[in-house]
Amino acid sequence: MSIRRKTANVVIFVLLLFGALTMIAPLLWMFTTSVKDRMDVFALPPKWIPNPMHFVKYVEIWEKGPLLSGIKNSFIVAIIVTVGGTLTSSLAAFAFSKLRFPFKNKIFLALIGTLMIPYPSIMIPQFMMFSKIGWVDTLLPLIIPGLFGNVFMIFFLRQYLNSVPNALIEAAKIDGSSYLGIYARIVMPLIKPAVAAQLILWFMAIWNDYLGPVIYLNSPEKMTLQPVIANFSATYASQTDYPLIMAASVISLIPMLVVFLIFQRQIIESVAITGVKG
Repeated sequence: MSIRRKTANVVIFVLLLFGALTMIAPLLWMFTTSVKDRMDVFALPPKWIPNPMHFVKYVEIWEKGPLLSGIKNSFIVAIIVTVGGTLTSSLAAFAFSKLRFPFKNKIFLALIGTLMIPYPSIMIPQFMMFSKIGWVDTLLPLIIPGLFGNVFMIFFLRQYLNSVPNALIEAAKIDGSSYLGIYARIVMPLIKPAVAAQLILWFMAIWNDYLGPVIYLNSPEKMTLQPVIANFSATYASQTDYPLIMAASVISLIPMLVVFLIFQRQIIESVAITGVKG
């Protein structure tokens, strides 16, 4: 390997290392703050690793607010929407990619065009609609729309399916398989990595959603996790109890880390296969 190539590799490694440290540092600071005394939070120079560590805030957070119900509600919304929405999105992607029906491309373009509509422009009409049918202060406005699919996922899976040879679909049709059978036995196994990656990203987006729950939910026991964390911040920041706020934030982050660590292989595989096929 030439000296020029080695120098380039070293520079790239240093830049990537700097980027990794930049992203990890806030997470590390969040955790270390959660195990500090209140006064240590404002110490100069900053104490990255407090000694001793105090984990009492991880006990207090369950008594200071409806954190447990927030976690439960977030799981309910995220799991139902991602599972049901992924099913409908993958079926729609299969239809737009492999089936023939009138105005298919125009319908798909209209669907993609909805991405251009800013959410604030439909926020009030949507709230009024859900209010008239009595869904305000329930989890239904956060669940039902997502069950009809995700436009980003439909677009991504359609592009992914375009690389699947039509001969496979035609051969299955000749063998007498129905469209649902083709979807279940041929399409889903082929697009499983892409589906897994999109499902995880969607799960993370729903888990971290703040605006939707704030608009539709009023009762503390109906709140999802992010508004609960925001209430922690609003209540205890004035008391400079930042360790308590950071402890609640760490708890909210753990499910995302677990999901990513479990499914990171699928995410990497999806990116790699998409790159090769592209």
